[in-house]
Amino acid sequence: MNLPLSRREALKVCGMGFGSLALTDALCRESVASGLPNATDFRGEVMPHFPAKAKRVIHLFMNGGPSQVDSFDRKPALEEFDGKSAPMANLKTERPTGNVMRSPYKWDKYGECGLEVSELFEHTAKHADDLCVINSMYADVPNHEPSLLLMNCGEARLIRPSMGSWLTYGLGSDNENLPSFIAMCPGGYPIKESQNWQNGFLPGKYQGTYIDSSFATVERLLENIRGRSVHPINQREQLDLLAKMNQQHAAQRGNDPRLESRIESFELAYRMQSEASEAFDISRETEETRTMYGDGDFARQALIARRLVERGVRFVQLYTGAGQPWDSHDDLDKAHRRVAKGVDQGIGALLTDLKRTGLLDETLVIWGGEFGRTPVVEMPKEGSNQGKMNGRDHNHYGFTMWMAGGGVNAGTRVGATDELGFKAVENRVHVHDMHATVLRLMGYDHKRLTYRYAGRDFRLTDVHGRIVDEIIG
Repeated sequence: MNLPLSRREALKVCGMGFGSLALTDALCRESVASGLPNATDFRGEVMPHFPAKAKRVIHLFMNGGPSQVDSFDRKPALEEFDGKSAPMANLKTERPTGNVMRSPYKWDKYGECGLEVSELFEHTAKHADDLCVINSMYADVPNHEPSLLLMNCGEARLIRPSMGSWLTYGLGSDNENLPSFIAMCPGGYPIKESQNWQNGFLPGKYQGTYIDSSFATVERLLENIRGRSVHPINQREQLDLLAKMNQQHAAQRGNDPRLESRIESFELAYRMQSEASEAFDISRETEETRTMYGDGDFARQALIARRLVERGVRFVQLYTGAGQPWDSHDDLDKAHRRVAKGVDQGIGALLTDLKRTGLLDETLVIWGGEFGRTPVVEMPKEGSNQGKMNGRDHNHYGFTMWMAGGGVNAGTRVGATDELGFKAVENRVHVHDMHATVLRLMGYDHKRLTYRYAGRDFRLTDVHGRIVDEIIG
């Protein structure tokens, strides 16, 4: 008696079983996306250790060091001591500092949580009840280069994989037609350039893909993304031939991760031709959405970031601009106001958009720079500034970052700085602690997400870091 085939049996026998393979892959993708701790995925390297609260990250990097006491950490004592010596000795920073300098900006309370935010971030402040503001961050040194590397790679001096590389190494890609890690910086590179999104000793496919977001058209954003000299069918044949030649070449040279990464890049570039062009084309958005984000480079890249994460890109990093735009050693009032105007509307729109589309719950948004700034004025120094006394020096002793979405404890503040905002004194959160907490939100134990290299197991947090429970909702 011939019984009808079940759907599962039909998938196994039809088309030589390829239907069953496709189903297995689809189920793998679904289980990994759900954050199940025992899910198996062929694309990632390390399965999550815990159910994940977040599936993807958007890192808003305010490179140069925004002032915490002029943004999200109001200190009324700055008004009292303005122009006077601080009640405690000035901490040693990169350059000589003098008397206390008040914040030149207006402040207001926002949301049910009553978060005080300066006028620099009036659009972001509308999401006060979505933010977990960490007022007690601290780093190691008051210099851009090591602090950028510490924030991005967990190591200030040596070559180490970046946070985005570690996360994509663990999670793999959720969209094989797009890079899993994309870094955007309009107009060039930040300080330390591509080292900020380096893969270090991890395989090359985990390196961040850099995009100069100052260009408005897809053709300029993604150069050579479309092949105009050959028909797509012929291009596929050429790529297949190239793959065979590359495989022979690789077989003669043993296991060479750099060569394997280069070979894989050809396939990724081919797959990107259709999907990447569509993902980066913000003209497909409604006029209402584009108006909400506003004009300018940061607004454009914020909108692109939303389009990327909804298409499965795991880690998107947005820099304010080339160099160190927030580095206001003098004319802080004008400089911070100008830079904040360029990013605030885009940040507010991004949070609104992620919330509207339902993406915010599973997207971890991180805001902050490599350090903060002093509550006291920077003194004139030949070769350092323009001889003015209206700016702030670098400050790694205490600064502010915030997170939103992705399972964070929304509408709260974590930790505190002293009465002037100079040093973190309550529930201090080191950069390593922040990294450990981000990994936990993504489903990973920072002590177990490791990679064997040069005879030892490395991790993002090295031998440091604690999970800050107050950040996790």
